[in-house]
Amino acid sequence: MTTDEQAIARDLSDRVATLVEQNDLSDPTGFLGARFDAGLAWVHFPPGRGGLGLPQSFQAQVDAELAAAGAPGPAKDRNGIGLGMAAPTIAAFGTEEQQQKYLRPIFTSEHIYCQLFSEPGAGSDLAAVATRAVREGDGWIVNGQKVWTSGAQNAQMAILVARTDPTVPKHAGLTYFLCDMSDPGIDVRPLRQITGEAEFNEVFLTDVHIPDTDRLGDEGQGWRVATATLNNERVAIGGSAAARESGMIGPVAQAWREQPELRDPAMHDELLRLWVEAEVARLTGERLRQQLEAGQPGPEGSGLKLAFARLAQTISGFDIELHGEAGLRYDDWTMRRPDKVDFTGREPGYRYLRAKGNSIEGGTSEILRNVIAERVLGLPPEHRVDKDIAWKDLPR
Repeated sequence: MTTDEQAIARDLSDRVATLVEQNDLSDPTGFLGARFDAGLAWVHFPPGRGGLGLPQSFQAQVDAELAAAGAPGPAKDRNGIGLGMAAPTIAAFGTEEQQQKYLRPIFTSEHIYCQLFSEPGAGSDLAAVATRAVREGDGWIVNGQKVWTSGAQNAQMAILVARTDPTVPKHAGLTYFLCDMSDPGIDVRPLRQITGEAEFNEVFLTDVHIPDTDRLGDEGQGWRVATATLNNERVAIGGSAAARESGMIGPVAQAWREQPELRDPAMHDELLRLWVEAEVARLTGERLRQQLEAGQPGPEGSGLKLAFARLAQTISGFDIELHGEAGLRYDDWTMRRPDKVDFTGREPGYRYLRAKGNSIEGGTSEILRNVIAERVLGLPPEHRVDKDIAWKDLPR
């Protein structure tokens, strides 16, 4: 660490100590608001936007010192889309007014976000979205349907991609918006999953009014903005900071240690193989996060998300086998609309069923393999016959 870096680290420690001393740790919303105002939310963001304009590498120090002090942290389990996707996108593409208006309530989770991207006819091919946004006066009128929308039932805000120009090729006619979910034209309907719960929803938009001041980025540049959001999403899913034996391998390793009657030599060999793969994925994610401290995430995050989905499904399958008949039991099929998602929560049966969605949400594993092949490995792209055809002329 250089002399300048040491000085920055000491200054941050002083700022953290002052923040903890002057604010009530039992009031999470108030404390997080004060943390944002002190520039300790995202230290690499500009001053006045939750940051101090410092290198992102110093964020780990701030987080660690606040955790050691027992301070409440941002609600990543309830507002992962807001914190992991909306905030960095607003910071990168938002106007000064948008950043002042939206970043603070994201960090305090006064605004829970959902993601209005996928549609019944535009899932893996996101650029095919048909939801239309038509300019009217100083705003836009939006009509369409979105699907697989996590947490929409709890959201105050949404990030939305809509088609604003059907006369140009599909990637060129999209625009990105911030959408108020309290608009009376928004209808959220639950989609029940194999777990019995309804984390996901379908969302119908009927004459929803969005002011032009809530357009993020230029008109027609929605694909570029959405790509930045998706890159952040895949890093958030597959490459979030994690301790050893966190994630799906944690409860399996714990059961192996605490329940010796479950063990046999063949399973021991398989568990060690899965443990090593999980640790390699964790360390790879740590290396990628260090590389990302210099800028926005790129397509490399797709590899981490792909590995996360594969490992979660493989380990949860091993978990079921490890527990034998007990692994086939399921505690509760009650229809619920949870406030948060815990991939590793509850019993082995829940973990196994919930992991089935990991290879779909956040980009399907099939599409991510294409991204890795073309944008990371530089292999020849698939032939796309529709890339130069106006969206309105595409068969649907």
